[in-house]
Amino acid sequence: MITNIIETVYTFLWGDLITIPLGNNGEMGIPLLVILLIPTGIFFTIKTKFLPIRMFPAMVKALGEKNDNKSTLSTFQTLIVSTATRVGMGNLVGVVAAISAGGAGAVFWMWVTALLGSSTAFIEATLAQLYKKKDPLYGGYQGGPAYYIHSFVEKKRGKKIKYSVIAILFAISGLICWCGISQVISNSVTSAFENAFSIPPIATTIALVILAAFIVMRKNATVKFLDVIVPIMAVCYFVITIFIIVKNINLMPGVFSRIFKEAFGIRQFAGGAFGAVLMNGVKRGLFSNEAGSGSAPCAAAAAEGKEPMKIGLVQSLGVIIDTIVLCTCTAMIMLLVPENITSGLAGMDLLQTAMNYHLGSFGTIFTAVILALFSFSTFIGILFYARSNVSYIFGNRWSFQIIYKIIALVMLFIGGMEAYTVVWDLGDVGIGLMTIFNLIILIPMSKEAINTLPKRNKK
Repeated sequence: MITNIIETVYTFLWGDLITIPLGNNGEMGIPLLVILLIPTGIFFTIKTKFLPIRMFPAMVKALGEKNDNKSTLSTFQTLIVSTATRVGMGNLVGVVAAISAGGAGAVFWMWVTALLGSSTAFIEATLAQLYKKKDPLYGGYQGGPAYYIHSFVEKKRGKKIKYSVIAILFAISGLICWCGISQVISNSVTSAFENAFSIPPIATTIALVILAAFIVMRKNATVKFLDVIVPIMAVCYFVITIFIIVKNINLMPGVFSRIFKEAFGIRQFAGGAFGAVLMNGVKRGLFSNEAGSGSAPCAAAAAEGKEPMKIGLVQSLGVIIDTIVLCTCTAMIMLLVPENITSGLAGMDLLQTAMNYHLGSFGTIFTAVILALFSFSTFIGILFYARSNVSYIFGNRWSFQIIYKIIALVMLFIGGMEAYTVVWDLGDVGIGLMTIFNLIILIPMSKEAINTLPKRNKK
């Protein structure tokens, strides 16, 4: 019964809610979350006067903001934490799946989705800064959608309240989502290590759980770990991609030509494949950068920001780094391989085959290691996010913080040993529900975030 409920909710959130007929008996299915997030992104992009493009230099400049309070996060550290959770399997397997199902044109629609999502990320991160609270447990600040939703409801009611129903639902959805993701993370890592090094899943799983417990059970180890590992893994992946591109530089014009032709191609439209091209790019882009889901604002709220706008700009930059930079890296690795070599393959097999083509056996090993780093940093990052949600629901008590961490570690262990469990679907259901509860409040509150932008940029 529980399985049926989860599958029903999953289908409602991620299944094709509306179907539009296309040429040659083709059709384009549009999920509920795409219907919600894309118009929202367009709305915020217009209201902020195309912020991702217009204020890109300001985004980069905001990374250099100094932080004199060592108990709080700097603007750069909030980018590191949010990048840790955004950069994961979506950048690897997710991009592979998008191209496999939608062709090279899906990459273009991922780029478009990132630019729109970047504006949404600015709004939610800025609001998180505006409504952050002191964190008596970890020091510094805590916050996120549960907190600005609570404040919004208080203003509407005109009185103080202990809890907001929507805020509670958001917080619970987030905790469910992150437990589900824990299982997906460990299973992907154990599978990759088994393929690359023939290491039994039980050995990889135990090592993962012990290392994770050592980090997350220590009060201030989380951000310190991410400060080191995230830049290393992102730079390594980027450098390897640049090497592959330079090695195949003569093929690059053809790759970009293919991306744009298949994104707008008459042949794809007439053949009914345009829907697959568009939707696979959009869905994978949304899933990868998480803009609008309310995850990254939990990190944004922890920053010591003199100007909330600058924290918002940094999180906006995070979406661009995730999708336009790192997802494009995976796309280039894939599209620079002759199609006959990867034909019939999918998922990690497809990616590892592509890397093996470019770099030999080192490519297979590198893929396994980088997936492990991406995935493990995601696990550490989501437990940082969980802090504020646990505190909102249960109050600032160490006992509940520890209990949730133990549950997440148990899920990490189970995921490494099981090929599939229904808990995996909870990750997708959780992030879908988070998005809905977040957007309900995000749109009416957006004016407060937009008002933080310099006056000369307003109408």
